[in-house]
Amino acid sequence: MRRFARVALLCLGCGVCSLLYGFSQLALSLEQEPGGGRERQARDPGARRQAGAGRAAAGSAGRGESGAGRCKNLSVSFWNSYWMLPSDVCGMNCFWEAAFRYDYMKTHPSEKMHLAVVACGERLEETVTMLRSAIIFSIKPLQFHIFAEDQLHESFKDILDDFPYEGKVNYTLYPITFPTESAAEWKKLFKPCASQRLFLPLILKNVDSLLYVDTDILFLRPVDDIWSFLGKFNSTQIAAMAPEHEEPRIGWYNRFARHPYYGVTGINSGVMLMNMTRIRKKYFKNDMTPVRLQWGEILMPLLKKYKLNITWGDQDLLNIMFFHNPESLYVFPCQWNYRPDHCIYGSNCKEAEEEGIFILHGNRGVYHDDKQPTFRAIYEAIKNYSFGDDLVHSLLQPLELELRKTMHTYCGKVYKVFIKQLTKSIRDFYTRRSKGR
Repeated sequence: MRRFARVALLCLGCGVCSLLYGFSQLALSLEQEPGGGRERQARDPGARRQAGAGRAAAGSAGRGESGAGRCKNLSVSFWNSYWMLPSDVCGMNCFWEAAFRYDYMKTHPSEKMHLAVVACGERLEETVTMLRSAIIFSIKPLQFHIFAEDQLHESFKDILDDFPYEGKVNYTLYPITFPTESAAEWKKLFKPCASQRLFLPLILKNVDSLLYVDTDILFLRPVDDIWSFLGKFNSTQIAAMAPEHEEPRIGWYNRFARHPYYGVTGINSGVMLMNMTRIRKKYFKNDMTPVRLQWGEILMPLLKKYKLNITWGDQDLLNIMFFHNPESLYVFPCQWNYRPDHCIYGSNCKEAEEEGIFILHGNRGVYHDDKQPTFRAIYEAIKNYSFGDDLVHSLLQPLELELRKTMHTYCGKVYKVFIKQLTKSIRDFYTRRSKGR
């Protein structure tokens, strides 16, 4: 009798396991449906344009999803136990998503990297060139979040829909959005739309981690590499940025700032890697109240207190926040945000001298004038490169010839720093291709 009971119990256990497996496969198949994805739209231009307009109007990557499809936005749930899942992550399917999320992680090892940019005014070409540089070398799929003025949306769609994505890239267009009661103040802060980046954690609520970059950024190695810094954050760090200056004698913040700033020379927010789940949860120390404030609560009080003392707008506000919360910032080396200040007075980024430039930041408009021809040469080379062309003969070799012409400038004297990493990235690209990756 006991033997019969054991056999019955074993059969019952096998049946339950089979049932769970069946549900997992059903959930997985629903998650993998194209359902409005970029690849389907590329095959049907009419549907593509209609769907693109719908995405832009919605202003959110996740609103078009419903049912189990919504569970593709799993990044938040990866960091929480299933009983703590926010209600808007998976809706009615949270139970099954929680039951099988580890199966999903095992079968989907490569999640998308999320990259955001804000484009206003005459920044269309510059933004597209930045996106091209991100696509060329990156390995994992990319999700672009493009915040732009309404009149730029159609141009972005026309250009990006013609890119040979090969299933590697998706994008969503958003309108420029500020809190209604203070929109006018935020819009006129520093440059038009610049402060939009401060509200990304509040707008992209279903995005766990995000890389924000200015429009004048160029990637000279895979986005995957800076994305990997997220894994190096300790338990208190919520964001990563590079120092504003390496040499204090030419630093701006330590000489002229009329407000608190991070570290010795401040930080530059042109390249900002964020764990937005942590940002949304954190309570920030501040000099306005003994009570700690969350991200959405602290922005307006900071602006009101310091608006007459700040010069660089949202970047200054970030410096103030991390001055009071230094444990929350991961600082990466200058080669991840290499700007004219690193060479126009003589080379002062040692990491770039040793390993090359990883991310080029052409602030001060150097891509569009002749003041720093070394920066402009890199920009023009990537802008004019055609996807699919040989990277050595169509990009690297012509670029090196142009860079040699800039040796009369301080930055041109160290032109090899500008192509050191680029050369390695191209070599790695063809190595991966030869291995079928």
